[in-house]
Amino acid sequence: MALASKYDSKATEDKWYDYWMKNNYFHSEVDDREPYTIVIPPPNVTGVLHMGHMLNNTIQDVLIRRARLKGFNACWVPGTDHASIATEAKVVNKLKEEGINKNDLTREQFLEHAWEWTHKHGGIILEQLKKLGASCDWERTAFTMDEDLSKSVIKVFVDLHNKGHVYRGYRMVNWDPQAKTTLSDEEVIHVEKEGKLFYLNYKIEGSTDVLTIATTRPETIFGDTAICINPNDERFTHLKGKKAIVPIANRVIPIIEDEYVDVEFGTGCLKVTPAHDENDKMLGDKHNLDVVDIFNDDATLNSNGLHYEGKDRFVARRDIVKELEELEVLVKTETHINKVGTSERTGAVIEPKLSDQWFLKMKELAQPALDAVLEKEVALVPEKFINTYRHWMENVRDWNISRQLWWGHQIPAYYYGDAKEDYVVAETKEDALKLAKEKSNNQDLTKEDLRQDPDALDTWFSSWLWPMSVFNGILEPDNKEINYYYPTNDLVTAPEILFFWVARMIIAGYEYRGEKPFNNVYLTGIVRDKQRRKMSKSLGNSPDPLMLIDKYGADGIRVGMLLSSPAGNDLMFDEDLCKQGSGFVNKIFNASRLILGWEVDKNKDQPDYAKTAIDWYEAKFQKTLVELEDHYSKYRMSDALMTTY
Repeated sequence: MALASKYDSKATEDKWYDYWMKNNYFHSEVDDREPYTIVIPPPNVTGVLHMGHMLNNTIQDVLIRRARLKGFNACWVPGTDHASIATEAKVVNKLKEEGINKNDLTREQFLEHAWEWTHKHGGIILEQLKKLGASCDWERTAFTMDEDLSKSVIKVFVDLHNKGHVYRGYRMVNWDPQAKTTLSDEEVIHVEKEGKLFYLNYKIEGSTDVLTIATTRPETIFGDTAICINPNDERFTHLKGKKAIVPIANRVIPIIEDEYVDVEFGTGCLKVTPAHDENDKMLGDKHNLDVVDIFNDDATLNSNGLHYEGKDRFVARRDIVKELEELEVLVKTETHINKVGTSERTGAVIEPKLSDQWFLKMKELAQPALDAVLEKEVALVPEKFINTYRHWMENVRDWNISRQLWWGHQIPAYYYGDAKEDYVVAETKEDALKLAKEKSNNQDLTKEDLRQDPDALDTWFSSWLWPMSVFNGILEPDNKEINYYYPTNDLVTAPEILFFWVARMIIAGYEYRGEKPFNNVYLTGIVRDKQRRKMSKSLGNSPDPLMLIDKYGADGIRVGMLLSSPAGNDLMFDEDLCKQGSGFVNKIFNASRLILGWEVDKNKDQPDYAKTAIDWYEAKFQKTLVELEDHYSKYRMSDALMTTY
């Protein structure tokens, strides 16, 4: 067969990928071979291919193709995540462009738009992965909102509730005022920002004395319900038992004593705003203080904000500071560096908010998953992440699993009365009605009397079941596929979702199958530019992966990325590496042209120099295989590639 004079990646890659697909080479069925299974970290259904996906899926493809070569029954399950917050935001914005307000729609009408959007855009990233050469079992493509996967989520929620692990509680939560929903602690990113520390004078009731308080958030004075001093601080002994007057609001509040106050910080006393700070809430509970909520869901001030009602919190802050200056209450301001909680999804500054939400008790559930990693039953690669994992699991807090969204799995709780406890949890409305009749001792209840909780479950509450639910292991825990493919072999993912996803999958695996969901977790680094900056659209430093594939070929890109990708360490991406990768592919092509051009008479004895060359090559080849095996066993992908090179 004559080869073209120059390698053409476009013609070659498209041709062979199409051939593989037509011959169904990537599909796996249960058989007598030993399985090798990978489940893809499901990208958001809203997503398009970025450099992190390129790295992650290239590594997975290397592992799965190697498993096929070694004779395993290799199964790589692809799929996407419904991404509640991101998808709902996209749909809301699309509706706005069409002049439609989400609040004017029923839930069912909104979901019609959401599904329409998902069907139109949801498969884009999977098609792009095919351009990268990903050899997934596309017949097994799953979506976290598929019927069986959805039923699995609901079944698990009901089961955990019945076991006493899921509960409803009035707690301080992280509120995203842009998405208008709660977030779990892991979805809050603490960003160091330069702000101001404002020193305000509070008058003491019935006296000319004043007390100076330092605050970073002067707008929250409308929620103040006490001033707290340390009982051991002699500077404030004369204020014990007295009351202070809140500036602007002119409300009278008690001065309380508690050793919680750090006498060295600020002015040595603090304003207590129980509705808007978790530590203040604990003080408020301890001292039986009033709770005054000053914010609407979009972080504008409500009627408790008096003449600032309706103003955005940051606009109100500016205007309040101006009024405090005019009232001669503002003593001084100082520059202050503070860690500010921001939403991982929208970037909005988080507001602490008291709210009725659903929570999952984590401490007891987390223990088997902690033991599994510490005892190396589940291996983290590189091992440096074990301490991080242990710290999080030992200090795990209850998981806030409810979201104020319509897109997602609606919480299967049904209310039948006005009291907080007048609800039941069930997989279907029919089951809920039976339970409600029993609990209320009212046989006249009908389905129309039941109101399903409007909230959706946190997206991660579906993806933590992923290694089981893609094989229907929750609904049919003894089916042949889950028994064959589970536990999976390797998980390849990014360190930033070690707690979001990896830890929770391990927890779910032990809870619902009594064993780990995977043997090894390969944690990739972050793709950065040559200046060590994380690649992002906002910085404009992230190349278009499809343009790179078009320019260098998928193989060229894959080689380029793996050349600089040690496990767990950040990758400094340089396009020259892709050029080098493309050159390597061309070198293999030219070597093939050379060999295919040789004419060998098999009936003639080979000269000694040829035999020597062959012996040398075979020895070199065997030595290289041993080196490669060692590199792969330690997940040293870059070293394996360089050895091959």
